[in-house]
Amino acid sequence: MKCPFCGNIEDKVVDSRISSEGDAIRRRRECLKCQRRFTTYEYIEKTTLMVIKTDGRREPFDRNKILSGLLKACEKRPVSMKTVEELVDAIERALQRTYDKEVNSKDIGEMVMHQLHDIDEVAYVRFASVYRQFTDINQFLGELKDLLNKRRA
Repeated sequence: MKCPFCGNIEDKVVDSRISSEGDAIRRRRECLKCQRRFTTYEYIEKTTLMVIKTDGRREPFDRNKILSGLLKACEKRPVSMKTVEELVDAIERALQRTYDKEVNSKDIGEMVMHQLHDIDEVAYVRFASVYRQFTDINQFLGELKDLLNKRRA
């Protein structure tokens, strides 16, 4: 491992810990030349998941797209950045467990909506309105009625 401070390639591992999710190992290292410490993470190399868009195009999965959509939906809502990041992490883990090589964008959207519904109902409706591409107020009202019916049940 190359020292980020002096560029030396010789170091020693001072401490190793497994991440809270168990999907990474955090290693604290000390450079043998400059004696400064730095942290590295080891992850299991994952195969690239391809997303099949509604028009048939395929593109690599990008967690930042989910993050961006959630941040817009949760704007000015009492949802912490930590909660949003945990939601993105949970969705990404579920996708990696459930799908081998390809996933439909619709499946991702439904997964996001399902998770968001339990966190903040206003953010859920905001996300749904963009994701489902509501074209008129009746579609929007229909989604709100479904939400109210689920809440009463």
